Amino acid sequence: MDLSEIYNHQNEGNDKATDALKKEFMTIRSGKVSTTILDNITINYYDNPTPLNQVGSVLATDATTITISPWEKNLLGDIEKAIMSANIGINPNNDGEVIKLFFPPMTTEQRAESAKKAKGMGENAKISVRNVRKDANNRVKNLEKEKEITEDESKKAQDQIQKATDNTSTKIDTLVKEKEAELLKI
Repeated sequence: MDLSEIYNHQNEGNDKATDALKKEFMTIRSGKVSTTILDNITINYYDNPTPLNQVGSVLATDATTITISPWEKNLLGDIEKAIMSANIGINPNNDGEVIKLFFPPMTTEQRAESAKKAKGMGENAKISVRNVRKDANNRVKNLEKEKEITEDESKKAQDQIQKATDNTSTKIDTLVKEKEAELLKI
């Protein structure tokens, strides 16, 4: 393994951490409902656990309403039960044709709690980035120990690894600030 492979491995790890953070942010409810809140809900469809969006259309029809239109009407009851057992804090309204989920506007406390959750997610992403840095530094130190690189090259490599870590941490801070601003905006 050479230094460029170590840098590439670190960059991949850093990218994975920021991508995972962005995905995690999608699970936080903001002022406008998102269908991603239903992503982890599955129903038993012909003895297979199947995500809701694969048995019907799932749409956010306005800022506080999600409508689920199953392709087979006999699934309405199963979908309703799955939503109730998922405990997302909303009771489904089944009118015999579609299921509607009405989300009340978020309170200031809920917004603050969501912002706090986003900050925690950001901290977890930073921990991942620091672990990637530790791994990269250990690989560089092994190369130095094996006499494949000099002490100066090792020092330069560790400085470059730290710069990449700092850049990614700054990117994560920016993502968290943007998410907090979005969550706290009424």
